This record gives sequence, structure tokens and C-alpha cells, in this order.
Amino acid sequence: MTESRRADATRNVERILEAATACLLVTPSATMTEIARAAGLGRVTLYGHFASRAELVEAVAGRVLGANEAALADLDQTGDARAALVRLLRATWRQLDAARAVLAAATQELSPERLWDLHKEPAARVERLVERGRREGVFRSDLPVSWLVAVVHQVVHGAAEEVAADRLDPDAAADVVVRTVLAVFAPPAEDPLPGIPEQAEMRGGARSAPGRE
Repeated sequence: MTESRRADATRNVERILEAATACLLVTPSATMTEIARAAGLGRVTLYGHFASRAELVEAVAGRVLGANEAALADLDQTGDARAALVRLLRATWRQLDAARAVLAAATQELSPERLWDLHKEPAARVERLVERGRREGVFRSDLPVSWLVAVVHQVVHGAAEEVAADRLDPDAAADVVVRTVLAVFAPPAEDPLPGIPEQAEMRGGARSAPGRE
């Protein structure tokens, strides 16, 4: 491929991704034909770069999540872990809310495993904060870190689905997410399920809760 053709291909990919993002933000079910039209390109050119709608949606979702992660990179995560978690949840909700339709399209097109792969960096950010909060004694330590991270993922995306279904007020969604996650993360005052095996005996067992050894 000549330098000129390579440059044309790069420009076409950029046009396709921009058009696909714009289309999916308005209509998560936007077709390849509609996206090609919005990009000002033919279907042959579109399919020459993205062999399927799923492949294109994955590229758009990865781009959106990458931009979101870059926006969160400078977020203040110092100080009390609970306050840092609140800041992270609110910022994450703002980013997700703005791209809710794109992520809805990704949920329809991609496997749960691939969706989780796309969320690895955000999940790692939450995991680091959870581990710090556990060391500080402000987050519960009787459940696996991976489970608490998964809870955050499910709560945030569940809120997005509730907003999309008009069952949750968009203006209240951030507070609902924050209150739900903080309630789950709070150290239990007492064992709510006596007789259940200690954390060390659970699969992937982490440390037992303080005072229960």
C-alpha cells in the first residue's frame, strides 16, 4: 500500500468511527448502511475496514471508554477512600451517561466476556481504591475485592438501563449509584449470615473480616 492510500485508509477509518459514534449516540440500533451514509462512504468501503457491525461497535465502544478513562486519569483519588469513591462514582456516571446509547449498542452486540475486557482499566481503578479502603478499614473485607468491583460495574450500568427505561430520574441517578455502592461497601456491624463459611474458605478467599479470626 502506498503512503497516499494508507493515509486515505486512516482518514476513512476516522470518518467511520466518528459517524458510527454519532449515529449510535442517537440510535443504538443504527445499521451499517446508515453509518456508511453518515460517513459519506459506500458500504463496500465500510466493510473493507470493519467486517461486521459487531466489530465496528466494539471499536466505537473501545474508543469511548478510552476517552472516558483519559478523562478520569486526573481525578483526585487522595484522602479518605470513601470520599474518593464518591468522586469516582460521580465522574464515572457523568462519562457513562453521556455515552449511554453507545454502551447499550455494545451490550447488544458483544459477549459479556468482551464487554468485561473493554472495562478492564476502569475496573482496575476501582480495584485499587477498594483495596486502599479495606486497608484503611472503611470498606468491608468480608467479601472478595473482585466481587465488590463487579458490584460497582453492575450498579452503574444497571442505573443506565433504568434511566433508559424511564424508571429512574436521570437527575437522581448519580445519587442512587453513590448511595447504593456506599451501602454495599460499608463494613457490616455484625455477621448477617452466621454459619456461612469464613472468607478464607470461600473460592478465591481474601482476608477474613477484622475481629472474626
